[in-house]
Amino acid sequence: MIGRIWAIALNTFREAARIRVLYGIIVLVVGANLLSILLGQIANNEASRVARDVGLAGMSLFGSLTAIFLGVFLLYTEVQRRTIHAIVSKPIERWEFVIGKYLGMALVLTVLVALFGVAMALVLPLQGASLSSAVLKATVLAWFEVLTVAAIAIFFSSFSSPFMSGIFALAMWLLGRVTPDIEAATQTAATWIRVLTRITLEIVPDLHLFAVSGRTLDGQHMSVHAEFVSWSYVALSGLHGLGWIVGLLALAALLFHRRDFV
Repeated sequence: MIGRIWAIALNTFREAARIRVLYGIIVLVVGANLLSILLGQIANNEASRVARDVGLAGMSLFGSLTAIFLGVFLLYTEVQRRTIHAIVSKPIERWEFVIGKYLGMALVLTVLVALFGVAMALVLPLQGASLSSAVLKATVLAWFEVLTVAAIAIFFSSFSSPFMSGIFALAMWLLGRVTPDIEAATQTAATWIRVLTRITLEIVPDLHLFAVSGRTLDGQHMSVHAEFVSWSYVALSGLHGLGWIVGLLALAALLFHRRDFV
């Protein structure tokens, strides 16, 4: 079983590595980090702050969009090309196929996040800053966010078309990022609106947990430039993301198992 899943993961990694869009995203990330140098020169005495903000924002944004793109198209491509018929006819379970696809995507996204981190690590010294533990923690949190978004995309792709899967996954990512703001905005609303909002947010992953900088946690303002979260918070947030990943992949495998490819 492990060998079959790993074979699918490696094949998915090779397939994703041939997608030219990924190389365009890498160019965009490098360009964003170079832009941070220019913006840092414009901002008086804020060069290091701009470099961190732009680097982490690019990591989260481009990483999540890449996760949605891969999750939507890699699974659908197998169906579109009819290669799924040859795969499911072999001694391999459909859930193994789904897990293998996700693991292959996770490998690609891990490499991308690592490249984002390296680019930021090279830019920070040029701006008079160093790669602090706060930046490292924020990078790990961004990595968990990207992997969770990939599971969201795989879930929708298991039963929907690429266009609708992309819309649903993007909407879920945006909602997950602003759940505290939505809750705060509906505090004074009617009771039925608050109840409906609460139910809706319960089925949305708390992706805001991975974007802590600039938010308030337990009454304390968190910033990657100053006071930041502990490694225990990073670990607990990672477990939260892992729980969503396992749950979403289980649902995706169930839906994919019931799907008719005729």
